[in-house]
Amino acid sequence: MASTLLGCIADDFTGATDLANNLVRAGMRTMQTIGVPQTPLDADIDAVVVALKSRTIAPADAVAQSLEALRWLQAQGAQQIYFKYCSTFDSTAQGNIGPVTEALMDALGADFTIATPAFPDNKRSVFKGYLFVGDVLLNESGMQNHPLTPMGDPNLVRVMQAQTRRKVGLIDYSAVAQSADAVKSRIAELQTQGVGVAIVDAVTNDDLLRLGPALKGMALVTAGSGVAIGLPQNFGIEPSLQASALPRAAGLQAVVSGSCSMATNRQVAAFIASGRPARAIDPMQIASGADVVGDALAWAAPLLADGPVLVYSTAETGSVKSIQSRLGVEEAGAMVERTIAAIARGLVERGVRQLVVAGGETSGACVQALEISRMQIGPQIDPGVPWCHAQCAFGDLHITLKSGNFGTDDFFTKAFRQL
Repeated sequence: MASTLLGCIADDFTGATDLANNLVRAGMRTMQTIGVPQTPLDADIDAVVVALKSRTIAPADAVAQSLEALRWLQAQGAQQIYFKYCSTFDSTAQGNIGPVTEALMDALGADFTIATPAFPDNKRSVFKGYLFVGDVLLNESGMQNHPLTPMGDPNLVRVMQAQTRRKVGLIDYSAVAQSADAVKSRIAELQTQGVGVAIVDAVTNDDLLRLGPALKGMALVTAGSGVAIGLPQNFGIEPSLQASALPRAAGLQAVVSGSCSMATNRQVAAFIASGRPARAIDPMQIASGADVVGDALAWAAPLLADGPVLVYSTAETGSVKSIQSRLGVEEAGAMVERTIAAIARGLVERGVRQLVVAGGETSGACVQALEISRMQIGPQIDPGVPWCHAQCAFGDLHITLKSGNFGTDDFFTKAFRQL
C-alpha cells in the first residue's frame, strides 16, 4: 500500500482543488478524492486532498464526515493533517469551521492549532485578525450578500470564538513578519495563556513561507489554501513542473456555471461579450416542471463543434433573493445545482472532454453526477484554480472546478487556451 506525507480534508470541491493546486505548485504530487475513498491509496503521491461537500450542511454531519476522512487519511500514513476552508472564512452561524476544527483536534489529541484563510495571490489578507478581500474588509466585499453563508463580521477572532469552546487568540503581524522562530515563540506564549486556536496574520506570500516552518510537526493545520505553499519544504520537497503534468487534452469544450459571485458574474458577461454562445437557466422554469435540461442540451448540441458553449444560472444578488423568497433558500439552491449537474453530465455524454465548472456547490453536484471519484491535479489557470484529469462515467475528462470568487474576467476562454 502506498503512503502519503500530507493528508488534507476540504469542506467543498473547488476548495479542494484550490488547495491541491498550491501543493502541486510547491512540488507535491497530489491526488484529490471526491468523498472518502472506500479502498486504500494505490498511487505513489505526496499529498491527498479528500474533498467533502460539508461547508453548509448541519454541523454534526460535517463533523462526522470530516472524522471519517481523518480515519482514512491516518490509515494511509498521513504525517500531518490539513483542514481546508474558504479564503473568505465563510460558514453558517453554527459553524462549520469551529466544530470541525474541534473534532479533529480531539481525535488527534492536539491541544493547539492555527487558523488563517490568508491567500495573497487571490487578494485575501489577514491583518490584526481582520480579513480583507482586496482593499476592503470581508463584510464590504460582497460576501455579506452570499446566499448561503453571508459574512457580516471581518474579525476572525470573534468569528472563530463564536464557533468553538476553545480559547481563540491571535498571532499578529509583528511576529509573522519576523521569522518562523518568532511565530514559534508566539505560539508558546499563547499556549501558556490557555489558547487552543490562533488566527494568524498574513499579507504576502513571504509571510506564508515564513509561517510554514513554524508549523512543522503540528498535528493539525487549519487554513485556506494559502498556507499550503509553505508546507512542502517541511518534507524536503521543492517545486517541480513534473508534479503538474497531465495527459494531453482532446474533445469538445463547455462551461457550466451556478455561482452568483461578483467575479463569476463578470466572467459570464465577458464570455458573452466575446461572441461565444451562452444560455441562461431560469430557476422558475425548473420549478414549473419544464424540461430545462433537455432544452439546454438540444440548444448546445449543434454548437459544440465550433468551440466552447456556456450554460449558466448566474444572476445578480437582487434576482437571487427574489427567487429564494419564492422557493426557499435551500430548495432554490439545490434545484439549480441538480439541473446544472444534469446538464454537465449530458454535455460530457455528448462528447465534451474539457469542462469548466464555476461555483463550489455546483462543482460538488457536477463531479457526483459525472461519477468522478479521484482527480489528478495539473497546471494552474489562475491562482487557486488548476486543470485536473479524471476518469468519469464516460471516460477521460479534463475538468476545472472554479470557486465562485476566483479567476480573472476572461477565465472561461483563457482556461481552454491554456489547455
